[in-house]
Amino acid sequence: MLCIRLATRADLPVLADLLGELFAQEREFSPDRAAQLRGLVLLLERGDAVRIMVAERDGQVVGMGVLHIGVSTYLGAKVGMLEDVIVTAAQRGAGIGRRLLAGLIEQGRADGLQRITLLTDHDNVAGQAFYEGFGFTRSTMLPYRLMLTKSATA
Repeated sequence: MLCIRLATRADLPVLADLLGELFAQEREFSPDRAAQLRGLVLLLERGDAVRIMVAERDGQVVGMGVLHIGVSTYLGAKVGMLEDVIVTAAQRGAGIGRRLLAGLIEQGRADGLQRITLLTDHDNVAGQAFYEGFGFTRSTMLPYRLMLTKSATA
């Protein structure tokens, strides 16, 4: 049985493993379990400003996604930034990602969000098709980044 729910502190070790799997396949990032655990703790401490959702199958967490909640001055309303959506490789192809993303979108609606934005690698054609299947459209905006610490690499 599959359950989509909010993450708890007890989920953090497996979520760090999932992030390691995600970052191992991305060009700009590399896994650092200690950093991922610190980040997850910081996210949980943000309370209603973030939602970490998990996909749990038969009592085991097999997927996750993070929805950061902010405010758009353009819309004059709450909006979300979707990050770190992953289903472990062993569980892909079973519809878990679809259920997880649907749960994240529904959570956004429940939180009163008027828009959800996400970033994906430019060559992640499968991921782009997945998101487009939910109604996401490509933006004409380009992401830019400024790292403010010497220790950060991405």
